[in-house]
Amino acid sequence: MPHIASASLLGNANPPAMARRTIFRLSLSNPFDPAYDKKTLGGDTISMGANLGVTSVFGQQAAKADVRAAISGLVSAKRRSASQSSVNTAVMMTLDVLAVAAALYLALHLHPGHAGGHWNSLQQAVAVGPAMLVQLGYLVWFITALLVLSWHDGLYGRLRSTSKLHEVRMTVQACLNAGLLLCGAMYMTHDTLTPRAVVVSMVGFTTAFMCLLRGWWRYSEHRDLEKGVGAKNILILGAGHVGSAVRRQIFKHRGLGRVFKGFVELPGDAANDAECNEVIGNFYQLRHLVRQHFIDEIIIAGSCTASQVLELVEMAADMHVEVLAIPGLYEDMVPEAPIFHLGDFPVTAIHRRDDKALPMLVKRVVDIALSVMLLAFLAPIFLVIGIAIKLTSRGPAFYVSDRIGKKGRVFRLWKFRTMQVGADRMKAALASSNERDGILFKIKNDPRVTPIGRILRKFSVDELPQLFNVLWGDMSLVGPRPPLATEVARYELKHYRRLDVLPGLTGLWQVRARHDPSFDQYVALDIAYVENWNFWMDMKILLRTAEVVLRGTGS
Repeated sequence: MPHIASASLLGNANPPAMARRTIFRLSLSNPFDPAYDKKTLGGDTISMGANLGVTSVFGQQAAKADVRAAISGLVSAKRRSASQSSVNTAVMMTLDVLAVAAALYLALHLHPGHAGGHWNSLQQAVAVGPAMLVQLGYLVWFITALLVLSWHDGLYGRLRSTSKLHEVRMTVQACLNAGLLLCGAMYMTHDTLTPRAVVVSMVGFTTAFMCLLRGWWRYSEHRDLEKGVGAKNILILGAGHVGSAVRRQIFKHRGLGRVFKGFVELPGDAANDAECNEVIGNFYQLRHLVRQHFIDEIIIAGSCTASQVLELVEMAADMHVEVLAIPGLYEDMVPEAPIFHLGDFPVTAIHRRDDKALPMLVKRVVDIALSVMLLAFLAPIFLVIGIAIKLTSRGPAFYVSDRIGKKGRVFRLWKFRTMQVGADRMKAALASSNERDGILFKIKNDPRVTPIGRILRKFSVDELPQLFNVLWGDMSLVGPRPPLATEVARYELKHYRRLDVLPGLTGLWQVRARHDPSFDQYVALDIAYVENWNFWMDMKILLRTAEVVLRGTGS
């Protein structure tokens, strides 16, 4: 699709800044000043902008009125299942199966002596041999019925906006219905060996365990959403009455995991007076807005031409963004698209992205496992290093710095202190000695570094406390290094791509171009990692990092 300049459109878009509670604010050069305050579901965010006087894929206005066939074909090819929801479903189903196993174990030990000793213990029950196949069949039938009923009642996937009591009621209902189906199967097969007291106890324990698991799952998701983990940043396309209604649903149902970033005006669209201060740009700036605000989802709540929707879907596929629409507006384009609810509001998916949810889950599990093992193994070394720092220089053993993480979230990064206290205030005076290009700052023989700090930096040992950041979910073992807010303030639009993933303890730049002074090379390697990530790349980077650390080639 041709890219043409749209300077007049960009120049005329200058809505007032949003008036919201500020958590962290950073103003950058921007024709329509997107450095507005934000109200989020939780977790600090950084408001970013960029120089937008460049060409945009949305610079070309729609020329043809009807491309419904093209839209329909494109959507059929691009739409994907919500992989993150699939992973959540698989995890919850696995936990439910474990709950049934635990319930059976307790039931067997609560009722010893039934069925002629065959059920005295789990070991004896398994040792019965072929006669146990029937009982195992009953168990499989119960688990299958429970999973199917729970899935039918909507108990799997992301957190629902329904109340806790409703979720408990549906869980109890699914367990009791599965229990009735089990009893029905035993009656139809004339089973006389299986102890009824064990069956009743197993169903009761399963119900209790599943209710506890649902409560734990809901608490975990709420806690993650408060930290900004797993939340989706959204833009609403159209600032009219429908867009305002969607916005109200997002703020009403915080458990949906959506963070409202602002409205985008459509051509010929007039925003409500109450929503004008939340309009952050227009349709022709959409590509830039998606990159600036780390948008995950765009909701169409206004009237677009078919060609505009086609452009939007192509942009969404290119930038890995999901597109939802209000049913009735474009159902002739995607008649087969399923309808689901955003709070109380029905929406339909026009484009789904591939989230790589299962590989990312594996990455997170590896992060947790390795960070726990390394922290346990390195605990004595941490103690020795901390004492050495305290004995050789004035100040704390740790240095804590605010850094910018995934999608602009601010988190506190931990390191062993390798510089004098107040080193940050001395940075401006040393600017002329900077040996790095552009935004980066590095001096080989930095006068602020302490003697023990030089040793720690040589072997990169000062970075090891960031294993706590990995364990807390602020970082990953492998990823782009987390930048300072002052560095992000100087980013161009293309640089934001490196903030689309969790920052890492090590990364591609550390093992390939650690001493390269070029900022462009630094960013290029980070973006290459983001675009081409896979699990084996992480493993190779970790092995190369170990080699670099053992050689002592750090700064």
